[in-house]
Amino acid sequence: MKINVFWFRRDLRLHDNTALDKALSAGLPVLPVFIFDTAITDDLSRDDPRLNFIYDTLSSLNKELLLSGGSILVMKGNPLAILEKLASEYMIENVFINKDYEPYAIDRDEKAKTLLASHGIALRPFSDQVIFGEDEVVKDDGKPYSVFTPYKNRWLRRFQEITLAPAQVPSGVKANYFSTGKTFPEKEQIGIHQSQIGVRDFDLSVIPDYDKFRDLPAEDRTSFLSPHLRFGTVSIREIVSRAFRENMVFLNELIWREFFMQILFHYPGVVTGNFKPAFDHIPWRNNPAEFERWCNGETGYPIVDAGMRQLNSTGFMHNRVRMITAGFLCKHLLIDWRWGEAYFAGKLLDYELSSNNGNWQWAAGTGCDAAPWFRIFNPATQQKRFDAKGIYVRKWVPEYGLPGYPAPMVDHDTARRRAIETYGNAMKR
Repeated sequence: MKINVFWFRRDLRLHDNTALDKALSAGLPVLPVFIFDTAITDDLSRDDPRLNFIYDTLSSLNKELLLSGGSILVMKGNPLAILEKLASEYMIENVFINKDYEPYAIDRDEKAKTLLASHGIALRPFSDQVIFGEDEVVKDDGKPYSVFTPYKNRWLRRFQEITLAPAQVPSGVKANYFSTGKTFPEKEQIGIHQSQIGVRDFDLSVIPDYDKFRDLPAEDRTSFLSPHLRFGTVSIREIVSRAFRENMVFLNELIWREFFMQILFHYPGVVTGNFKPAFDHIPWRNNPAEFERWCNGETGYPIVDAGMRQLNSTGFMHNRVRMITAGFLCKHLLIDWRWGEAYFAGKLLDYELSSNNGNWQWAAGTGCDAAPWFRIFNPATQQKRFDAKGIYVRKWVPEYGLPGYPAPMVDHDTARRRAIETYGNAMKR
């Protein structure tokens, strides 16, 4: 029997899923496949909450598919080797995927395309995790934007020119899933241990008032949508449509996400280097002991410490506090943004390379659309503005105000002068 394959990646849902709907509309039974890529999983702890979230989501989807006579084939290993195996075991006509814009994924998919072609199988990619793909919002000369505001303005103009509709199988076409008959694996078979940290359900009821509460970490009024966007358990089309109707400030954050994705696609060098080469000569201090205090939330600056402890305990950090903690590491301690970026990558439930990289370079002042390098947040002032009653700080730093709490590890005014001098001298080189 000829079949088509749908390869789940960052699109863990059955509804409004572009490539899946294209596969189901193509006239052949569809085998859904997910591969735990060992090139990624080998670098993660066995109890990584993100692996647990992926597994639990797949398990729920599989139960839903069983009602339609299908199932998800879950495997672990090298994706290319697994695709080779599938090509030899099944009569596959096409493999449908939704595009991924990260450098590793682009390289993997190019190799997969070549491998499948050698078996007479077509790899069919579609755009799904963004409203506009890598080359759909560009300057008049076709070049990518590197500054957010003009990108956003063009994005909004284009958005108002299109009709945003959910991806769906045409009416009258019955979803036809294929099952291999293999049992859905247990977590231990995949090498996953239960995590003590979980991904919260998202809450879209906060969207209308997002602009009023987004900078107040004690309010707990964030949507917790980002991990779900990262792994595609929600449709970006549904979220953007709602944001456009209810709150343009919220929509603005979603446009930032697409902006950073197209930056990563067009300028993959940002993964390891500064977007602006002028900052390549900053003599980072990179003091390991100071970095460890930052990681542990022991800097003596309560708002910084609260953020780091929230991250370490929950895999989440409030967005305003992310800016404060990142700025503190890069400016106050003069520690390379790549150290902080890597630490966040290991902890954040919503870790997404493009956004994490873009926001860290923004905080460090080295990025494409960076805050001015000489703008340095005062953590004490930030705390007074955004956590005036100390509710957020005391939740995560209960010893704040007690004798055991450490004094600030660096004086703000001294650190500010040092950062401005260091950055300024580097810029002259």
